[in-house]
Amino acid sequence: MALNRDFIGRSFPPTEPYEVSRVKIREFADAIGDPNPLYRDQEAAKAAGHPDVIAPPTFPIVVSLGNAALADPDLNLNYAMVVHGEQRFEYTRPMRAGDVVTCTSTITEIKSIGNNEKMVIETDINTVEGEHICKTYNTIVERGA
Repeated sequence: MALNRDFIGRSFPPTEPYEVSRVKIREFADAIGDPNPLYRDQEAAKAAGHPDVIAPPTFPIVVSLGNAALADPDLNLNYAMVVHGEQRFEYTRPMRAGDVVTCTSTITEIKSIGNNEKMVIETDINTVEGEHICKTYNTIVERGA
């Protein structure tokens, strides 16, 4: 079944606040196999000009996946047929330990490509104080729709 085109342009309310911790940053860095000391050592991060350890560039996927857009049954998304097409990040500044962030997502594109459906979701990640950290672009493909 095709994805519901009525969702194009739809924005979803901000997620619940997520506190970025040193532990979560270290666990993510371990999971991707990146030993960079800026992700683990507070003194190394401070020496590099950051107030605390920073997160790897792909860390925002952790907070942006709790996306209400994908959970709405009226979208007609069949998770069993979904593959990840692309992920991009545009940063204002690095995400760092101590940030408390929310995500606001908008479905910006849905289109058919052969027997597949392509959907792009843009997500702004901001601190609870309103400071913009980054924007993510998540492209997913539903195969055989």
